[in-house]
Amino acid sequence: MKSLNPITKAARLLAAATALVLGLHPLAQAAETTPAEVKLDYAYYSPVSLALRHFGWLEKALPQTKVTWVLSQGSNRSLEYLNSGGVDFGSSASLAAVLSRANGSPIKSIYVYSRAEWTALLVRKDSPYQSLADLRGKKIAATKGTDPYLFTLRALQQAGLGKNDVELVHLQHPDGRTALEKGDVDAWAGLDPHMAASELQAGSRLLYRNPDFNSYGVISVTEKFAKEHPQTIETVIGAYEKAREWALHNPDELAGLLASESGLPLDVAKLQLSRTDLKNARLGPQDLVASKAAAPILVSEELVRRGVNVDQVIDQLIETRFNPVAVARQ
Repeated sequence: MKSLNPITKAARLLAAATALVLGLHPLAQAAETTPAEVKLDYAYYSPVSLALRHFGWLEKALPQTKVTWVLSQGSNRSLEYLNSGGVDFGSSASLAAVLSRANGSPIKSIYVYSRAEWTALLVRKDSPYQSLADLRGKKIAATKGTDPYLFTLRALQQAGLGKNDVELVHLQHPDGRTALEKGDVDAWAGLDPHMAASELQAGSRLLYRNPDFNSYGVISVTEKFAKEHPQTIETVIGAYEKAREWALHNPDELAGLLASESGLPLDVAKLQLSRTDLKNARLGPQDLVASKAAAPILVSEELVRRGVNVDQVIDQLIETRFNPVAVARQ
């Protein structure tokens, strides 16, 4: 019998899971109670969220609901807000969402807000380090629980190093940039737009980059919210799709908006956006495969609870039933 390739196998699993979910929780059920308030994060690493907030499209789509926006500085903050009820929709790196669910957070990822090369390992412009191996015993700033942190672990592993072979300094992304430029750390796991700003303004050098080690950006909700408010999720995704389409067709205006919101120069915003792909917002089999390829680092570095089946966690995390809604409303 001919074996299935990973993406074909994943596609069949997704189709079966989607059919089961739709059978249990049809979208066309009685109208839900519209929430009095919907809380979302926005982030400089998610340009589409800036456009959605700026133009007020969600407020127009939910006229009877108070829409509250919360600034997120990184995936760890976004997921903290989501799990504490500070937001209903949280924007994070997909692998950070996997880590959160693997450690007990009942969340579902429902939408891709970008596929970007948004992280790399940087050193100062005058740094003597030329390879990952040179970082043995050195200080690396990284924000624990975020894509740059997980990127760093995967990069080190590729070079034959583990997290105990370096000194990881846990700083939020802007503080990591400052620490690098002041010389308080030897390297920094950067995140755009802070990474782009450090490159252009301080001459920081990309020591190691690998697009395949960057996970995509997802919007997640809690299982409870997904069960109680599927129609609200449809509306939010529809508004995100409107913002994404605007962003695709107005790149110069998007760069200007990112610069204005973040307080960074226009050339920094343009560099960030040059590494950001907004063309495919739908979760699919390729996302299952990509997430599962990254999963071993979570186990080998003991970042998840003992005995957790990370592949199963990923199957439970990625929720595709809202994809057709977004397509239909374009």
